[in-house]
Amino acid sequence: MTQRSIDLGELSDRVRLFGEYDRNLSAIESSLDVAVHADGDRLLLAGDDAAVARAEQVVRRVLEAAVDGAHITPHDVALALSDSNRDGESSHPATLLRSHRGREVRPRTAGQRRFARSIEERTLTFGIGPAGTGKTYLAVVMAVRALKRRDVARVILSRPAVEAGERLGFLPGDLREKFDPYMRPLFDALGELLEDTVVNKYMERGTLEVAPLAFMRGRTLSESFVILDEAQNATDDQLKMFLTRLGSGSKMIVTGDVTQIDLPAGQRSGLRVAAARLRGLDDIGIVELDESDVVRHPLVTKIVRAYAADPLPAGP
Repeated sequence: MTQRSIDLGELSDRVRLFGEYDRNLSAIESSLDVAVHADGDRLLLAGDDAAVARAEQVVRRVLEAAVDGAHITPHDVALALSDSNRDGESSHPATLLRSHRGREVRPRTAGQRRFARSIEERTLTFGIGPAGTGKTYLAVVMAVRALKRRDVARVILSRPAVEAGERLGFLPGDLREKFDPYMRPLFDALGELLEDTVVNKYMERGTLEVAPLAFMRGRTLSESFVILDEAQNATDDQLKMFLTRLGSGSKMIVTGDVTQIDLPAGQRSGLRVAAARLRGLDDIGIVELDESDVVRHPLVTKIVRAYAADPLPAGP
């Protein structure tokens, strides 16, 4: 039997960590077969060596987030438990960015940390995984971070517009109004990180640019942080065209989910091909996320897993 204590001195509101009726502590106890209880300004852990070591790692991770103002949920505990089981890291991942509301943004899973690390260290990174794994959000976080640190002069956001056949001229409004429905996930991420006035200022100055994938042909993108989202809906030729726009001082991030390809029948997704061709090349990272990296509602993980299972039998 091993016993350890964790100091809670910096945490002013214990409910942020414990949860209502101590449900977060109960989740740790039931998952790891340890005893957890509060004793004044300490949290006491008791159990076998390995279980207590993991419990301490999980508690310290969620405790740091609670000290920063987060209200920990059982889902947060489950993510920390899953992450500790996968990579054994004992420290909470570093803050990537602080949003305009003061919230600290950190990778929340082992896969997200690999993705953020690859973006930081490499010129071109692919983030491939199912819905809810934070691919788009983390890519935008890293773009805003690079812009604030003046590592790049501008951020360029792009997506294929498959439903409109990439022929947007018939739609009313200017380019942004035509393309806005396709860019909404990227703008939602920006809205969480930056004030609307800042986003509008960046747009007016050309510091932030949105462009359909088809509009990239013939350009050289230098000193830029370039994100191609939903890349599973780019053809092989389109993705090759996009990747060869890379200019000096730039980073490119390509995200997509190969299980949600919307291309017309007979067209091959360029994302699969690019990942196969470029894997192992210097300065290119290919990070594959899975259902354990899902950070939406816990039910999303179950949905992703169910759809990834063997297909249903043929028939009516």
